[in-house]
Amino acid sequence: METRDLIVTPLVIILVCFIAYLIRPVMSDAVNRKYFFPALTVKLIGALAVGFIYQFYYGGGDTFNYHTYGSRIIWEAFMQNPLDGFKLIINNNDPELYRYTSQIEFFLDPSSYFIVRLAALFDILTFSSYSATAVLFAFSSFIGIWFFFLSFYELFPHLHRRIAICSFFIPSVFFWGSGLLKDTIIMACLGIATYWVKRIFIDKRVSISGPIILIICLFIMFSVKKYVLLCFVPASLFWVYAGNLSMIRSMGLRILLLPFIIGISVFSGFYAMKKIGESDPKYALDKLAETARITAYDIGFYSGRDAGSGYTLGEMDGTFGGMLKLAPQAINVSLFRPYLWEVRNPLMLLSAMEAFSLFLIFVFLLFRKPRSFFSSLGNPNVLFCFVFSITFAFAVGVSTYNFGTLSRYKIPLLPFFAMGLVLVADQINRETKFSELEETE
Repeated sequence: METRDLIVTPLVIILVCFIAYLIRPVMSDAVNRKYFFPALTVKLIGALAVGFIYQFYYGGGDTFNYHTYGSRIIWEAFMQNPLDGFKLIINNNDPELYRYTSQIEFFLDPSSYFIVRLAALFDILTFSSYSATAVLFAFSSFIGIWFFFLSFYELFPHLHRRIAICSFFIPSVFFWGSGLLKDTIIMACLGIATYWVKRIFIDKRVSISGPIILIICLFIMFSVKKYVLLCFVPASLFWVYAGNLSMIRSMGLRILLLPFIIGISVFSGFYAMKKIGESDPKYALDKLAETARITAYDIGFYSGRDAGSGYTLGEMDGTFGGMLKLAPQAINVSLFRPYLWEVRNPLMLLSAMEAFSLFLIFVFLLFRKPRSFFSSLGNPNVLFCFVFSITFAFAVGVSTYNFGTLSRYKIPLLPFFAMGLVLVADQINRETKFSELEETE
Protein backbone atom coordinates (compact mmCIF):
# COMPACT_ATOMS: atom_id res chain seq x y z
CA MET A 1 0.00 0.00 0.00
CA GLU A 2 1.46 3.32 -1.11
CA THR A 3 0.44 6.96 -0.87
CA ARG A 4 -0.64 6.92 -4.52
CA ASP A 5 -3.10 4.11 -3.71
CA LEU A 6 -4.75 6.20 -1.02
CA ILE A 7 -5.12 9.15 -3.42
CA VAL A 8 -5.88 7.54 -6.78
CA THR A 9 -8.00 4.54 -5.75
CA PRO A 10 -10.95 6.52 -4.29
CA LEU A 11 -11.00 8.67 -7.43
CA VAL A 12 -11.03 5.60 -9.69
CA ILE A 13 -13.81 4.01 -7.62
CA ILE A 14 -15.89 7.20 -7.97
CA LEU A 15 -15.23 7.19 -11.74
CA VAL A 16 -16.20 3.50 -12.03
CA CYS A 17 -19.42 4.07 -10.08
CA PHE A 18 -20.27 7.08 -12.24
CA ILE A 19 -19.75 5.05 -15.44
CA ALA A 20 -21.84 2.25 -13.94
CA TYR A 21 -24.60 4.74 -13.16
CA LEU A 22 -24.59 5.90 -16.79
CA ILE A 23 -24.69 2.43 -18.34
CA ARG A 24 -27.12 0.83 -15.87
CA PRO A 25 -30.28 1.98 -17.71
CA VAL A 26 -28.97 0.41 -20.93
CA MET A 27 -27.82 -2.88 -19.36
CA SER A 28 -30.69 -3.56 -16.96
CA ASP A 29 -34.47 -3.46 -16.66
CA ALA A 30 -36.92 -2.72 -13.85
CA VAL A 31 -36.58 -6.24 -12.42
CA ASN A 32 -32.83 -6.86 -12.47
CA ARG A 33 -31.69 -3.27 -11.86
CA LYS A 34 -31.58 -3.89 -8.12
CA TYR A 35 -28.69 -6.33 -8.56
CA PHE A 36 -26.47 -3.96 -10.56
CA PHE A 37 -24.73 -1.95 -7.85
CA PRO A 38 -24.64 -4.74 -5.21
CA ALA A 39 -22.89 -6.94 -7.79
CA LEU A 40 -20.43 -4.18 -8.63
CA THR A 41 -19.81 -3.50 -4.93
CA VAL A 42 -18.80 -7.07 -4.10
CA LYS A 43 -16.49 -7.02 -7.11
CA LEU A 44 -14.73 -3.89 -5.88
CA ILE A 45 -14.46 -5.33 -2.37
CA GLY A 46 -13.02 -8.53 -3.84
CA ALA A 47 -10.41 -6.63 -5.83
CA LEU A 48 -9.13 -4.78 -2.76
CA ALA A 49 -9.35 -7.87 -0.55
CA VAL A 50 -7.17 -9.91 -2.91
CA GLY A 51 -4.44 -7.28 -2.64
CA PHE A 52 -4.58 -7.33 1.17
CA ILE A 53 -4.52 -11.13 1.28
CA TYR A 54 -1.51 -11.37 -1.01
CA GLN A 55 0.35 -8.62 0.82
CA PHE A 56 -0.36 -9.49 4.45
CA TYR A 57 -1.17 -13.22 4.32
CA TYR A 58 0.93 -14.64 1.50
CA GLY A 59 3.60 -11.93 1.56
CA GLY A 60 3.64 -11.70 -2.22
CA GLY A 61 2.45 -13.78 -5.15
CA ASP A 62 1.17 -13.61 -8.71
CA THR A 63 -0.80 -10.40 -8.38
CA PHE A 64 2.33 -8.47 -7.30
CA ASN A 65 4.40 -10.15 -9.99
CA TYR A 66 1.88 -8.89 -12.56
CA HIS A 67 2.03 -5.36 -11.19
CA THR A 68 5.02 -4.44 -9.02
CA TYR A 69 7.43 -6.61 -11.02
CA GLY A 70 5.55 -6.26 -14.29
CA SER A 71 3.23 -3.47 -15.36
CA ARG A 72 4.87 -0.87 -13.15
CA ILE A 73 8.17 -1.38 -14.96
CA ILE A 74 6.37 -0.77 -18.26
CA TRP A 75 4.68 2.31 -16.78
CA GLU A 76 8.04 3.67 -15.62
CA ALA A 77 9.46 3.05 -19.10
CA PHE A 78 6.46 4.85 -20.56
CA MET A 79 7.04 7.83 -18.27
CA GLN A 80 10.69 8.03 -19.34
CA ASN A 81 10.10 7.36 -23.02
CA PRO A 82 6.54 6.74 -24.32
CA LEU A 83 7.92 4.88 -27.35
CA ASP A 84 9.73 2.37 -25.13
CA GLY A 85 6.59 1.87 -23.07
CA PHE A 86 4.53 1.33 -26.19
CA LYS A 87 7.01 -1.24 -27.50
CA LEU A 88 6.84 -3.16 -24.22
CA ILE A 89 3.05 -3.16 -24.34
CA ILE A 90 2.99 -4.62 -27.85
CA ASN A 91 5.60 -7.17 -26.71
CA ASN A 92 8.41 -5.93 -28.92
CA ASN A 93 11.59 -7.99 -28.36
CA ASP A 94 13.87 -5.05 -29.07
CA PRO A 95 17.30 -5.82 -27.49
CA GLU A 96 17.55 -2.16 -26.46
CA LEU A 97 14.67 -2.76 -24.04
CA TYR A 98 16.59 -5.41 -22.10
CA ARG A 99 17.11 -3.01 -19.18
CA TYR A 100 13.33 -3.19 -18.70
CA THR A 101 12.48 -6.72 -19.81
CA SER A 102 15.17 -8.22 -17.56
CA GLN A 103 13.25 -6.83 -14.56
CA ILE A 104 9.82 -8.11 -15.64
CA GLU A 105 9.04 -11.35 -13.81
CA PHE A 106 6.75 -12.82 -16.48
CA PHE A 107 8.29 -11.45 -19.67
CA LEU A 108 9.16 -14.93 -20.99
CA ASP A 109 5.71 -16.35 -20.16
CA PRO A 110 3.36 -15.20 -22.97
CA SER A 111 0.09 -15.91 -21.12
CA SER A 112 1.20 -14.11 -17.96
CA TYR A 113 2.80 -11.26 -19.90
CA PHE A 114 -0.56 -10.70 -21.58
CA ILE A 115 -1.96 -9.76 -18.15
CA VAL A 116 1.09 -7.58 -17.45
CA ARG A 117 0.48 -5.67 -20.70
CA LEU A 118 -3.20 -5.21 -19.91
CA ALA A 119 -2.34 -3.98 -16.42
CA ALA A 120 0.18 -1.56 -17.96
CA LEU A 121 -2.60 0.00 -20.06
CA PHE A 122 -4.66 0.52 -16.90
CA ASP A 123 -1.56 1.83 -15.08
CA ILE A 124 -1.37 4.73 -17.52
CA LEU A 125 -4.77 5.83 -16.22
CA THR A 126 -4.07 5.08 -12.54
CA PHE A 127 -0.47 6.34 -12.27
CA SER A 128 0.51 2.72 -11.57
CA SER A 129 -1.55 2.51 -8.40
CA TYR A 130 -1.95 -1.21 -7.65
CA SER A 131 -5.34 -0.85 -5.95
CA ALA A 132 -6.76 1.45 -8.62
CA THR A 133 -5.61 -0.88 -11.40
CA ALA A 134 -7.16 -3.81 -9.53
CA VAL A 135 -10.43 -1.85 -9.37
CA LEU A 136 -10.39 -1.51 -13.17
CA PHE A 137 -9.77 -5.26 -13.48
CA ALA A 138 -12.76 -5.83 -11.19
CA PHE A 139 -14.95 -3.52 -13.26
CA SER A 140 -13.98 -5.40 -16.43
CA SER A 141 -14.92 -8.67 -14.75
CA PHE A 142 -18.20 -7.19 -13.52
CA ILE A 143 -19.20 -6.26 -17.07
CA GLY A 144 -18.48 -9.81 -18.23
CA ILE A 145 -20.35 -11.44 -15.36
CA TRP A 146 -23.31 -9.11 -15.92
CA PHE A 147 -23.52 -10.42 -19.50
CA PHE A 148 -23.40 -13.97 -18.10
CA PHE A 149 -26.32 -13.06 -15.84
CA LEU A 150 -28.25 -11.59 -18.78
CA SER A 151 -27.70 -14.75 -20.83
CA PHE A 152 -29.79 -16.82 -18.43
CA TYR A 153 -32.04 -14.03 -17.17
CA GLU A 154 -33.37 -13.57 -20.71
CA LEU A 155 -34.23 -17.28 -20.84
CA PHE A 156 -35.62 -17.63 -17.30
CA PRO A 157 -36.68 -14.19 -16.02
CA HIS A 158 -38.72 -15.75 -13.20
CA LEU A 159 -35.47 -17.12 -11.72
CA HIS A 160 -33.78 -13.71 -11.54
CA ARG A 161 -32.87 -13.95 -7.84
CA ARG A 162 -31.26 -17.39 -8.11
CA ILE A 163 -29.50 -16.48 -11.34
CA ALA A 164 -28.11 -13.36 -9.64
CA ILE A 165 -26.75 -15.44 -6.74
CA CYS A 166 -25.04 -17.86 -9.15
CA SER A 167 -23.57 -15.00 -11.17
CA PHE A 168 -22.52 -12.43 -8.58
CA PHE A 169 -22.58 -13.67 -5.02
CA ILE A 170 -20.58 -16.90 -4.81
CA PRO A 171 -17.80 -15.79 -2.41
CA SER A 172 -14.88 -17.53 -4.15
CA VAL A 173 -15.92 -16.13 -7.51
CA PHE A 174 -16.20 -12.48 -6.51
CA PHE A 175 -13.05 -12.80 -4.38
CA TRP A 176 -10.60 -14.60 -6.69
CA GLY A 177 -12.36 -13.33 -9.82
CA SER A 178 -11.92 -9.63 -9.06
CA GLY A 179 -8.25 -8.95 -8.37
CA LEU A 180 -5.33 -8.26 -10.64
CA LEU A 181 -5.12 -11.88 -11.79
CA LYS A 182 -5.63 -14.01 -14.88
CA ASP A 183 -8.85 -15.40 -13.42
CA THR A 184 -10.49 -11.96 -13.43
CA ILE A 185 -9.99 -11.51 -17.16
CA ILE A 186 -11.04 -15.09 -17.86
CA MET A 187 -14.31 -14.56 -15.97
CA ALA A 188 -14.97 -11.40 -17.97
CA CYS A 189 -14.37 -13.15 -21.29
CA LEU A 190 -16.40 -16.24 -20.34
CA GLY A 191 -19.40 -14.11 -19.43
CA ILE A 192 -19.31 -12.01 -22.60
CA ALA A 193 -18.61 -15.04 -24.82
CA THR A 194 -21.55 -16.93 -23.29
CA TYR A 195 -23.86 -14.00 -24.00
CA TRP A 196 -22.80 -13.64 -27.63
CA VAL A 197 -22.87 -17.39 -28.35
CA LYS A 198 -26.48 -17.37 -27.17
CA ARG A 199 -27.39 -14.18 -29.01
CA ILE A 200 -25.79 -15.14 -32.34
CA PHE A 201 -26.31 -18.90 -32.61
CA ILE A 202 -29.40 -19.55 -30.49
CA ASP A 203 -31.41 -16.31 -30.59
CA LYS A 204 -30.29 -15.76 -34.22
CA ARG A 205 -29.82 -12.05 -33.56
CA VAL A 206 -26.79 -11.24 -35.66
CA SER A 207 -25.10 -7.85 -35.56
CA ILE A 208 -21.80 -6.46 -36.80
CA SER A 209 -20.35 -6.03 -33.31
CA GLY A 210 -21.42 -9.42 -31.91
CA PRO A 211 -19.06 -11.73 -33.85
CA ILE A 212 -16.18 -9.28 -33.39
CA ILE A 213 -16.67 -9.16 -29.61
CA LEU A 214 -16.99 -12.94 -29.46
CA ILE A 215 -13.77 -13.47 -31.43
CA ILE A 216 -11.89 -11.00 -29.20
CA CYS A 217 -13.06 -12.84 -26.06
CA LEU A 218 -12.09 -16.23 -27.50
CA PHE A 219 -8.69 -14.82 -28.50
CA ILE A 220 -8.08 -13.48 -24.99
CA MET A 221 -8.99 -16.86 -23.46
CA PHE A 222 -6.69 -18.50 -26.00
CA SER A 223 -3.88 -16.12 -25.02
CA VAL A 224 -4.31 -16.35 -21.25
CA LYS A 225 -5.60 -19.86 -20.45
CA LYS A 226 -5.98 -22.22 -23.38
CA TYR A 227 -7.50 -24.99 -21.28
CA VAL A 228 -10.50 -22.74 -20.51
CA LEU A 229 -11.11 -22.45 -24.25
CA LEU A 230 -10.65 -26.22 -24.64
CA CYS A 231 -13.60 -26.69 -22.27
CA PHE A 232 -15.75 -23.77 -23.40
CA VAL A 233 -15.79 -24.43 -27.15
CA PRO A 234 -17.11 -28.05 -27.01
CA ALA A 235 -19.70 -27.06 -24.37
CA SER A 236 -20.86 -24.16 -26.55
CA LEU A 237 -21.16 -26.42 -29.57
CA PHE A 238 -23.35 -28.84 -27.60
CA TRP A 239 -25.45 -25.86 -26.46
CA VAL A 240 -25.92 -24.52 -29.98
CA TYR A 241 -26.67 -27.87 -31.63
CA ALA A 242 -28.96 -29.07 -28.83
CA GLY A 243 -30.68 -25.68 -28.66
CA ASN A 244 -31.45 -25.71 -32.36
CA LEU A 245 -32.59 -29.34 -32.17
CA SER A 246 -35.04 -28.51 -29.37
CA MET A 247 -36.71 -25.90 -31.61
CA ILE A 248 -37.90 -28.63 -34.00
CA ARG A 249 -41.52 -29.31 -33.13
CA SER A 250 -41.73 -32.83 -34.52
CA MET A 251 -40.62 -35.34 -31.87
CA GLY A 252 -40.02 -38.00 -34.53
CA LEU A 253 -37.73 -35.71 -36.50
CA ARG A 254 -35.86 -34.74 -33.34
CA ILE A 255 -35.26 -38.41 -32.48
CA LEU A 256 -34.15 -39.07 -36.05
CA LEU A 257 -31.70 -36.16 -36.01
CA LEU A 258 -30.36 -36.77 -32.50
CA PRO A 259 -27.56 -39.23 -33.47
CA PHE A 260 -26.40 -36.85 -36.22
CA ILE A 261 -26.39 -33.90 -33.83
CA ILE A 262 -24.38 -35.86 -31.25
CA GLY A 263 -21.93 -36.95 -33.94
CA ILE A 264 -21.53 -33.42 -35.30
CA SER A 265 -21.08 -32.02 -31.78
CA VAL A 266 -18.41 -34.55 -30.87
CA PHE A 267 -16.59 -34.11 -34.19
CA SER A 268 -16.77 -30.30 -34.01
CA GLY A 269 -15.54 -30.30 -30.41
CA PHE A 270 -12.69 -32.67 -31.24
CA TYR A 271 -11.68 -30.59 -34.26
CA ALA A 272 -11.81 -27.35 -32.25
CA MET A 273 -9.64 -28.87 -29.51
CA LYS A 274 -7.19 -30.13 -32.12
CA LYS A 275 -6.87 -26.68 -33.73
CA ILE A 276 -6.42 -24.97 -30.35
CA GLY A 277 -3.68 -27.42 -29.46
CA GLU A 278 -1.77 -26.87 -32.69
CA SER A 279 -0.47 -23.49 -31.50
CA ASP A 280 1.03 -24.89 -28.32
CA PRO A 281 2.49 -28.42 -28.12
CA LYS A 282 1.57 -28.61 -24.41
CA TYR A 283 -2.13 -28.51 -25.31
CA ALA A 284 -1.98 -30.86 -28.29
CA LEU A 285 -4.37 -33.78 -27.74
CA ASP A 286 -1.56 -36.33 -27.55
CA LYS A 287 0.32 -34.19 -24.99
CA LEU A 288 -2.55 -33.19 -22.67
CA ALA A 289 -1.99 -36.05 -20.24
CA GLU A 290 1.73 -35.37 -19.89
CA THR A 291 1.08 -31.64 -19.48
CA ALA A 292 -1.47 -32.39 -16.75
CA ARG A 293 1.00 -34.69 -14.97
CA ILE A 294 3.82 -32.14 -15.03
CA THR A 295 1.55 -29.29 -13.93
CA ALA A 296 -0.01 -31.31 -11.10
CA TYR A 297 3.33 -32.35 -9.65
CA ASP A 298 4.78 -28.86 -10.04
CA ILE A 299 1.87 -27.15 -8.26
CA GLY A 300 1.32 -29.87 -5.70
CA PHE A 301 4.90 -30.42 -4.61
CA TYR A 302 6.92 -27.40 -5.74
CA SER A 303 5.58 -23.98 -6.83
CA GLY A 304 2.25 -24.29 -5.04
CA ARG A 305 3.28 -26.17 -1.92
CA ASP A 306 2.81 -23.05 0.24
CA ALA A 307 -0.60 -22.06 -1.20
CA GLY A 308 -2.54 -24.55 0.91
CA SER A 309 -2.80 -28.28 1.64
CA GLY A 310 -1.91 -30.67 -1.13
CA TYR A 311 -3.93 -33.62 -2.35
CA THR A 312 -3.34 -36.53 -4.67
CA LEU A 313 -5.60 -38.55 -6.94
CA GLY A 314 -3.11 -41.34 -7.38
CA GLU A 315 -0.18 -41.97 -9.66
CA MET A 316 -0.26 -40.26 -13.06
CA ASP A 317 1.58 -42.10 -15.82
CA GLY A 318 1.33 -39.37 -18.45
CA THR A 319 -1.00 -41.35 -20.73
CA PHE A 320 -4.47 -40.23 -21.81
CA GLY A 321 -6.02 -43.47 -20.57
CA GLY A 322 -4.32 -43.12 -17.21
CA MET A 323 -5.59 -39.56 -16.92
CA LEU A 324 -9.17 -40.57 -17.80
CA LYS A 325 -9.14 -43.17 -15.02
CA LEU A 326 -8.72 -40.32 -12.56
CA ALA A 327 -11.70 -38.39 -14.00
CA PRO A 328 -14.26 -39.27 -11.27
CA GLN A 329 -11.82 -38.29 -8.50
CA ALA A 330 -10.74 -35.13 -10.34
CA ILE A 331 -14.33 -33.97 -10.88
CA ASN A 332 -15.18 -34.71 -7.25
CA VAL A 333 -12.18 -32.79 -5.90
CA SER A 334 -13.03 -29.72 -7.98
CA LEU A 335 -16.75 -29.70 -7.21
CA PHE A 336 -17.02 -31.02 -3.67
CA ARG A 337 -13.63 -30.78 -1.95
CA PRO A 338 -11.94 -29.80 0.27
CA TYR A 339 -14.19 -31.54 2.76
CA LEU A 340 -14.77 -29.70 6.02
CA TRP A 341 -12.36 -32.00 7.88
CA GLU A 342 -9.62 -31.24 5.33
CA VAL A 343 -9.56 -27.52 6.16
CA ARG A 344 -6.12 -26.21 7.17
CA ASN A 345 -6.54 -22.41 6.95
CA PRO A 346 -9.27 -19.73 6.75
CA LEU A 347 -9.26 -19.53 2.95
CA MET A 348 -9.72 -23.29 2.70
CA LEU A 349 -12.73 -22.98 5.04
CA LEU A 350 -14.43 -20.64 2.55
CA SER A 351 -13.84 -23.09 -0.29
CA ALA A 352 -14.95 -26.07 1.84
CA MET A 353 -18.21 -24.40 2.86
CA GLU A 354 -19.03 -23.61 -0.77
CA ALA A 355 -18.21 -27.15 -1.85
CA PHE A 356 -20.33 -28.61 0.95
CA SER A 357 -23.26 -26.36 -0.01
CA LEU A 358 -23.05 -27.44 -3.65
CA PHE A 359 -22.86 -31.08 -2.56
CA LEU A 360 -25.99 -30.78 -0.41
CA ILE A 361 -27.96 -29.10 -3.22
CA PHE A 362 -26.75 -31.67 -5.76
CA VAL A 363 -27.69 -34.64 -3.55
CA PHE A 364 -31.06 -33.10 -2.62
CA LEU A 365 -32.02 -32.58 -6.27
CA LEU A 366 -30.73 -36.00 -7.33
CA PHE A 367 -32.70 -37.93 -4.71
CA ARG A 368 -35.76 -35.69 -4.65
CA LYS A 369 -36.84 -36.84 -8.10
CA PRO A 370 -34.14 -38.90 -9.83
CA ARG A 371 -36.17 -39.34 -13.00
CA SER A 372 -36.79 -35.60 -13.35
CA PHE A 373 -33.15 -34.89 -12.52
CA PHE A 374 -31.85 -37.02 -15.38
CA SER A 375 -34.55 -35.90 -17.82
CA SER A 376 -33.52 -32.28 -17.17
CA LEU A 377 -30.10 -33.11 -18.63
CA GLY A 378 -31.81 -33.05 -22.02
CA ASN A 379 -32.40 -29.32 -21.57
CA PRO A 380 -29.81 -27.57 -23.81
CA ASN A 381 -29.14 -24.88 -21.18
CA VAL A 382 -28.57 -27.43 -18.43
CA LEU A 383 -26.43 -29.48 -20.79
CA PHE A 384 -24.26 -26.46 -21.60
CA CYS A 385 -23.71 -25.58 -17.94
CA PHE A 386 -22.89 -29.12 -16.89
CA VAL A 387 -20.70 -30.01 -19.89
CA PHE A 388 -18.54 -26.94 -19.31
CA SER A 389 -18.40 -27.19 -15.51
CA ILE A 390 -17.70 -30.95 -15.42
CA THR A 391 -15.05 -30.94 -18.16
CA PHE A 392 -13.43 -27.94 -16.51
CA ALA A 393 -13.63 -29.66 -13.11
CA PHE A 394 -11.79 -32.63 -14.61
CA ALA A 395 -9.17 -30.39 -16.25
CA VAL A 396 -8.23 -28.42 -13.11
CA GLY A 397 -8.76 -31.26 -10.65
CA VAL A 398 -6.36 -33.60 -12.41
CA SER A 399 -3.69 -30.95 -12.96
CA THR A 400 -3.52 -28.96 -9.71
CA TYR A 401 -2.91 -31.22 -6.68
CA ASN A 402 -3.16 -28.32 -4.24
CA PHE A 403 -6.34 -27.09 -2.57
CA GLY A 404 -5.06 -23.55 -2.20
CA THR A 405 -4.33 -23.19 -5.90
CA LEU A 406 -7.43 -25.19 -6.88
CA SER A 407 -9.73 -22.79 -5.01
CA ARG A 408 -8.60 -20.07 -7.43
CA TYR A 409 -8.32 -22.12 -10.59
CA LYS A 410 -11.80 -23.63 -10.33
CA ILE A 411 -13.81 -20.39 -10.06
CA PRO A 412 -14.86 -20.36 -13.76
CA LEU A 413 -16.81 -23.59 -13.25
CA LEU A 414 -18.70 -22.47 -10.11
CA PRO A 415 -21.25 -20.09 -11.73
CA PHE A 416 -21.93 -22.62 -14.48
CA PHE A 417 -22.38 -25.58 -12.14
CA ALA A 418 -24.54 -23.56 -9.74
CA MET A 419 -26.60 -22.29 -12.69
CA GLY A 420 -27.09 -25.85 -13.91
CA LEU A 421 -28.40 -26.87 -10.49
CA VAL A 422 -30.79 -23.88 -10.46
CA LEU A 423 -32.19 -24.85 -13.87
CA VAL A 424 -32.55 -28.50 -12.81
CA ALA A 425 -34.42 -27.42 -9.67
CA ASP A 426 -36.73 -25.24 -11.76
CA GLN A 427 -37.56 -28.10 -14.11
CA ILE A 428 -38.20 -30.46 -11.18
CA ASN A 429 -40.51 -27.88 -9.60
CA ARG A 430 -42.43 -27.40 -12.85
CA GLU A 431 -42.83 -31.14 -13.36
CA THR A 432 -43.97 -31.55 -9.75
CA LYS A 433 -46.62 -28.83 -10.11
CA PHE A 434 -47.79 -30.36 -13.40
CA SER A 435 -48.14 -33.78 -11.74
CA GLU A 436 -50.11 -32.28 -8.86
CA LEU A 437 -52.47 -30.56 -11.32
CA GLU A 438 -53.04 -33.82 -13.16
CA GLU A 439 -53.84 -35.61 -9.90
CA THR A 440 -56.31 -32.87 -8.94
CA GLU A 441 -58.13 -33.19 -12.23
